[in-house]
Amino acid sequence: MYRWNPQQPSPMPFHRYRPYDERVNVPVLERSWPGRRITEAPLWVPVDLRDGNQALAEPMDTARKRRFFDLMVRTGFKEIEVGYPSASRTDFDFVRHLVTEGAIPDDVTPVVFTPAKPDLIERTFASVEGLPRAVVHLYIATSPVWREVVLGRTRAEIRQTVREAAEQMARLADARPDAHIRFQFAPETFNLTEPDFVLELCNELTALWDASPDRPVTHNLPTTVEIATPNVYADQIEYMSRHLDRRDAVIVSVHPHNDRGTGVACAELAVLAGAQRVEGCLFGNGERTGNVDLVTLALNLYTQGVDPKLDLSDIDAVRATVEHCNRLPVHPRHPYAGDLVHTAFSGTHQDAISKGFAHRAAHPDGPWEVPYLPVDPADLGRTYEAVIRVNSQSGKGGMAYLLKEHHGVDLPRGMRPGYARLVQEATDDSGREARPEELYALFRAEYLEAAASGRVQLLGDWSTQREGAVHRFRGTAEVDGDVRELDGKGNGPLDAFTDALRAAGVDVDIRDFAQHALGSGPDSEAVAYAHCRAGDVREWGAARDTSVLSASVGAVLSAVNRAAGRAG
Repeated sequence: MYRWNPQQPSPMPFHRYRPYDERVNVPVLERSWPGRRITEAPLWVPVDLRDGNQALAEPMDTARKRRFFDLMVRTGFKEIEVGYPSASRTDFDFVRHLVTEGAIPDDVTPVVFTPAKPDLIERTFASVEGLPRAVVHLYIATSPVWREVVLGRTRAEIRQTVREAAEQMARLADARPDAHIRFQFAPETFNLTEPDFVLELCNELTALWDASPDRPVTHNLPTTVEIATPNVYADQIEYMSRHLDRRDAVIVSVHPHNDRGTGVACAELAVLAGAQRVEGCLFGNGERTGNVDLVTLALNLYTQGVDPKLDLSDIDAVRATVEHCNRLPVHPRHPYAGDLVHTAFSGTHQDAISKGFAHRAAHPDGPWEVPYLPVDPADLGRTYEAVIRVNSQSGKGGMAYLLKEHHGVDLPRGMRPGYARLVQEATDDSGREARPEELYALFRAEYLEAAASGRVQLLGDWSTQREGAVHRFRGTAEVDGDVRELDGKGNGPLDAFTDALRAAGVDVDIRDFAQHALGSGPDSEAVAYAHCRAGDVREWGAARDTSVLSASVGAVLSAVNRAAGRAG
């Protein structure tokens, strides 16, 4: 044990589990996949209506399935697994619904799923009667554990079962010469099956079904239950891709599950290794820990400048439909669709994001480069409203950003630390997030209201006038409870105002000043900010008014009164 690692042995019985290399032999090969890049989207095939549906506590009825199917079509999926028609009357009826209602567009191919059982194959073909095209997906478990524990069959018996099922499918398809029916084979538990056995099964079916580039066979190679790191799966896929017969007539497909939490990585590495087709579910629904998440995979490509070939420009509408149909929520930390995925609470993150937005505003035609945001939320139909949210962990940049975005108040940089301390005190006390309207309420109470209450208050009307190069300020004020006349001169209106205050016993000068309009037009308000030294205290003040000068005078008063409050 290294001295820097004080971890102790676990009491858990880890010795009961075997590493993957003791369970399946993965052939050693010179890997080419690590040096490749994904430059084109694979064929995406959603299996929500079958694999996802069978994992739901409350399986979808026809209405919800149809709503989900229509969403998939709108999103741009061109091959869709529509059901397991031999599994239940509901599934069979839904496939027939799609057929009789003419719901399947001409450029979409439906996929139906069947085990290697004669009566179920017959019913599967009956479900697609009348369709001009379809893919019939045959599956059987092939790994030693499933063969021995679940099926009780030898390799030879599995091979014979698969061959008889494939011959039956070929006969049923030949009986429908008017339809373009293609075949798909899945050796379930592929990742735990001996590679030579999988090759034997797949190559035999490729020949039996007479695969050609015009009528390719799909071999779907699933990680039915993840057992190893994603690189192992990539090695298995590359081995198959290299050794499959009639490679130009075979579509290598993958179907990763997420048992180790690495389904997305498995799919991406598998595509690097030669996979051309990926099955999964929108947002990763599925049995146990779920199927691979197609939304994440597609948008991962998008963030690399690769067209995902799917329309996810209204991600919230997609999510709402999926949540309705599945009756399951999408996690708030989902990489692209979660409620919090584009949100920063941390001060350092907020500061970087706000600077990124400012840079983006100055360079709107450049590539997307905003820190902590790998994708522009607007590209997914989302607003910037929730990008920065404030709690006790937040920083001055994020608070200032929200004030500007929601209320037009653009705090000077030097003013932000003091304002941030106020917000952090409030959020520490409440223990909860501060919404934009609460941030403005704090700003108004602490700064704007200080312009009209405190040590110095202007009484009645006041005026400024220019006398040659000199400005003069005249008015009446209450200073420390006494009414005093104000009369001062300076090289500008504010300089004249501070001169008048000093003459009335208020030691003040302006160290920094800023102002901006809140809108356009003669009736729009302005906000002014003044950093003043009042006695031994330096403080910021702010005011807003339709008159820029009135806002400026108010900002000085706000600073003076806030400084007096601190000194007191």
